[in-house]
Amino acid sequence: MVGPEEGSGSRLGIFGGTFDPPHVGHVAVAEDVVRCLDLDRLIWIPALDPPHKPEQPLSPARLRLEMTRAAVAGHPRFEVSEVELRRPGPSYTVDTLRTLRAAHPSSRLFLVLGADQVRTLATGWREPTTVLRLATLALMDRAGEDAMEVGPELPGMERAIHVPVRRVDVSSTEVRARVAEGKDISGLVSPGTLAVIEREGLYRR
Repeated sequence: MVGPEEGSGSRLGIFGGTFDPPHVGHVAVAEDVVRCLDLDRLIWIPALDPPHKPEQPLSPARLRLEMTRAAVAGHPRFEVSEVELRRPGPSYTVDTLRTLRAAHPSSRLFLVLGADQVRTLATGWREPTTVLRLATLALMDRAGEDAMEVGPELPGMERAIHVPVRRVDVSSTEVRARVAEGKDISGLVSPGTLAVIEREGLYRR
C-alpha cells in the first residue's frame, strides 16, 4: 500500500500496468525513469480491471501483485501499491490519481506512460484533462515511436516531460508465449517472479 505522506517536495512516480507478468523490461525502464526524474519513489500499481484491455484474460490479481512485489525486491526506490486492486470496478487512472493526490497533497506526481498509451489519452481515457491536472506526464518512446509527438493537444500537455529509457525487446505477451511453449524465461523475469509462475503453473497451455 502507499505509505504515509512524504515531506514537502517529494517526487512520486506512478507506473501502472497489468504486470502479467512483470519482466526485466519493466524494471529497466523503471530504473531509467527514477534516475531521469530524480524520483523519491516509483509506485508500481497493478490494475484490477484495465478498461483499455477488456478482452484480455488476466492472471488472478493476488498473483500479479505477488509477482510485481518479487520483481521490485531489492530496489529501494520502488514500491508496489494495491490501490487499484482494492477498488472495485474498472481501474481508471483518474481515480487512482485522486487517491494518491489526497494521500500526498504536497508531493509532485509523475504519471509514467508509453507512446501507445498517450496516443489514446484524449479519446480512450476517463477525464483526461483531470489526469493532466493531477499529474505531470513522463513520456517514454515505444517501438521507435516518439511519445512527445503523438500526445493530444489538451491543457496540461505542455508540462509533459520526455524520459529517455532503454529499449528492452521483451514483452509480457512474449513471456507468456514462451512459457506456453515450454521455453526457458529465466533471463526475462526476476527469480522471484519466475518462482511464482512455476509454483502456480501460470501461462501453460
